[in-house]
Amino acid sequence: MFRVLDLPTEGVPAERDDDAGVAPPPRGTIRWIDLLAPEPAGLTLLQDRFGFDPLAIDDCARYGLQSKLDDYGKYLFAVIHAFTPSSDPEVAIQIHEIHAFLGDSYLVTVHDNPLPAQDDVWRAAVADPTVLGRGASWALYRTVAAMLGAAEPLVAAITASLDDIELAQIAESRDVDLGEVLRLKRTITGARRVLRPLRDTLGTLHRRNDPRLSPRAVLHFRDAADHVGRLAEMVEDAREVASTIVDAHGAVQAQRTNEVMKRLAIVSAVFLPLSFIVGFFGQNFDDLPYHSTGIFALVLVTMVLIPAGLMEWFRRNWL
Repeated sequence: MFRVLDLPTEGVPAERDDDAGVAPPPRGTIRWIDLLAPEPAGLTLLQDRFGFDPLAIDDCARYGLQSKLDDYGKYLFAVIHAFTPSSDPEVAIQIHEIHAFLGDSYLVTVHDNPLPAQDDVWRAAVADPTVLGRGASWALYRTVAAMLGAAEPLVAAITASLDDIELAQIAESRDVDLGEVLRLKRTITGARRVLRPLRDTLGTLHRRNDPRLSPRAVLHFRDAADHVGRLAEMVEDAREVASTIVDAHGAVQAQRTNEVMKRLAIVSAVFLPLSFIVGFFGQNFDDLPYHSTGIFALVLVTMVLIPAGLMEWFRRNWL
């Protein structure tokens, strides 16, 4: 589904929802075209009317790419990612991938699922002429900034959750929910796969001396790259905390296993001499004094003193 937003010179933004505006804008007009859930017919229409390279159109038909920036001469093609909390309890984050064609006077964005952050920017552009009035690159920056702003609370929440778990594990010696920690760690891994390529892409974008990027947009893309860098550092820190929690949990479980094995070894050591005494005097030989009251008393005393002595020795030297 296409939607088109035009800003004529000294005019007001005009929004439309048909295919007629899917074309390069007339001179003096800034145009933003947004395509949601692209089908082959929609991508073919973009290619026919804008002359986009088949490689870029092919990228728009595939999702799961890394963030990147390609220069096709007349336009820049960028793949940008972000993420938001997922409504599915089995999946912590929903990754959003947006493909953008940036020309001198137009911006074409293509994505496969709704982007609330971009919708906010679109509504702002409809209400405020300065969004598109500062150039198509400014609308792209506003979209990137909104996507990052939506992702930051999720990263902060994951970091806070892991900090709380680690504090409880250390200060209160509380058992951790290993399943929850592993779920958070998997979420961190997904966020890390998004942020690292995005940081490089935005870094490349703001360092370009490109006429399609307004000076104001270049400055703010640098700020966006720094923002991604901070998020990436937060994710790396959270990843280290999650790994530490998992390692500490394994160490605690190993220590508890060792304690159990120690107690079992003590029990075995205590009963071993008793088993020997009972087994020795239980042999069926004629020379063993079965009718000796003194030997019987000695055996009973021995069966009490030896375990008591062993327990005292273990208490002093091992427990």
